[in-house]
Amino acid sequence: MNVNERIHQLRLARGWSVNNLAMESGMTQSTLNSILSRNTPPKIETLQSICNAFKITLAQFFMVDEQVELVNETEKELLMLFRRLPIRKQQALLEILAK
Repeated sequence: MNVNERIHQLRLARGWSVNNLAMESGMTQSTLNSILSRNTPPKIETLQSICNAFKITLAQFFMVDEQVELVNETEKELLMLFRRLPIRKQQALLEILAK
């Protein structure tokens, strides 16, 4: 998959228009349309801005075969707290949540 196809895939997965991506990345819609319509890969700085908008790293952007899991700040905090729990308490919490 090429870079522009990946941008398109991530944009559609979020239900974003090109305008949404432009606003989130701090770029103009015309700049993004130009990049996407030319089908030429953006400069690394531009791609970093796009990744920031998607809240993913460049590494995650290029993980085509890996499932990219996007988590918000609350989910990150929950995961961090969960990892600090002893195994016994993790299992108890999972049982509670499974009900």
